[in-house]
Amino acid sequence: MIVEMRVYHCLPGRLPALQDRFRNTTLALFAQYGIEPLGFWTTLIGPSNHSLTYLLKWDSLADRETRWGAFQADTTWIAKRTASEADQPIVERIENSFLTPTDFSALR
Repeated sequence: MIVEMRVYHCLPGRLPALQDRFRNTTLALFAQYGIEPLGFWTTLIGPSNHSLTYLLKWDSLADRETRWGAFQADTTWIAKRTASEADQPIVERIENSFLTPTDFSALR
């Protein structure tokens, strides 16, 4: 198992638009492609309160490449993402890390 941590740094004032896009579009497409989120968080205290952090569970890097590639190429996703950013971009930048559990981790 691999966990991917993704951090979306939004432009000021655009975090609500990103959250709406996840609620109304992204999560359904994740389910369609078998992408398993472990949780989503906003930053309460930290360098910026314009960020959304979430974790995705993958069987392997190959599994991630297959599923993520299919999701990114989905025509519905492309159209909805484009429409949600028609007035103004939402995300300034994205960071991601791939984490592997230790032998003493509860999640393995």
